[in-house]
Amino acid sequence: MRSLLIIGFVWPEPNSSAAGSRMMQLISLFQEQGYKVTFTSPAQDSEYMIDFNNFGIEKVAIALNNSSFDDFIKKLNPSVVLFDRFMMEEQFGWRVAENCPDALRILDTEDLHCLRLARQKTFKEKRSFQTQDLLVEEVAKREIASILRCDLSLIISEYEMELLATVFKIDNSLLYYLPLLLNSYEMPNLSELASFEERKDFVFIGNFYHEPNWNAVQYLKEAIWPLIIKQLPEAVLNIYGAYPSQKVLQLNNVKEGFLIQGRADDANTVVSKSRVVLAPLRFGAGIKGKLLEAMQCGTPSVTTSIGAESMQANLPWNGFVEDMPEVFANKAVGLYHDKEIWLQAQKNGSIIIKQRYLRTLFEDDFAKQMEFLVSNIKQHRLNNFMGELLQHHTLRSTKYMSKWIEEKNKN
Repeated sequence: MRSLLIIGFVWPEPNSSAAGSRMMQLISLFQEQGYKVTFTSPAQDSEYMIDFNNFGIEKVAIALNNSSFDDFIKKLNPSVVLFDRFMMEEQFGWRVAENCPDALRILDTEDLHCLRLARQKTFKEKRSFQTQDLLVEEVAKREIASILRCDLSLIISEYEMELLATVFKIDNSLLYYLPLLLNSYEMPNLSELASFEERKDFVFIGNFYHEPNWNAVQYLKEAIWPLIIKQLPEAVLNIYGAYPSQKVLQLNNVKEGFLIQGRADDANTVVSKSRVVLAPLRFGAGIKGKLLEAMQCGTPSVTTSIGAESMQANLPWNGFVEDMPEVFANKAVGLYHDKEIWLQAQKNGSIIIKQRYLRTLFEDDFAKQMEFLVSNIKQHRLNNFMGELLQHHTLRSTKYMSKWIEEKNKN
């Protein structure tokens, strides 16, 4: 029986973030291919992490800069190792390569961190993002090196696939497009969902550990929501999200209908009862779980070009995509009021899911890709000389830095 070792940045929390949902989707794909899954992480346990036993997953805590991991992975001898974000590949990739050289090494990027950070930086500098900004972003050097060292990187966004190929000249054989996925039974049955009349309020939802979400809530508070309540004085905006800080909670204002609700026990229920999702994201990367969730719940959304990036192809959006606050607010009000526009937007979301995010569109090809790489790993690596070169030097540099830290920690 083949085995998969996942080295997680955190323990999966599918009810807290799209990253947690994404990880559970990947685990399910591998289990369907017959892999026994072991999930490890150096992170502390979380109150909201999954119950691993319920999913047939072995959970093992590991330590950073500690040779105990070497003994553990030698004994496990996994067929495939999946790194959850490039930071985990930096920490443990050299140990995997040294102790299990034949194991297929896969990187799940989640989103391109260098893209998100470069956009955030240019936003704060009040200038437009240019692709050249990526080339001077320090994280880009680390992230691209990690992609090159791995046998395959899973990319969630078509725009990021294009950036990696054109800006960073990454060979296509090292990249695999795999967006967020929904099972066919998770497809919205519009006739069974709450009707236009049964729904009320606007909603925003997003993990507050994620800087783009916090910025979007500030933007709503300062620029967009005042324009909406001027037209809809009785309107209410419910802000949901895991891990709200004190600065988030302080934005709560009952008189303005701007309500900070904190963590949602069930995000689907919250979104399904709402009439319109607002997501005015001004920087970020990847594709947005909150907007896919809106489509799944039959809830139209108003977002920005950053929010909708790589999500719809040439299909009409599940609502509106606007970058100017005045137009954004007007479209939100129109969507909230006009049943005919609302129903069409709802149908658009269902079509986007059906054509772009159903698991059945990807699972067979992904299984074939895994089988091919596992069977042809030696030739695949010979074709990736830059990756082998980086792996060689990483084994020399990162290895001895880690061993120095380990010895230092003993004293």
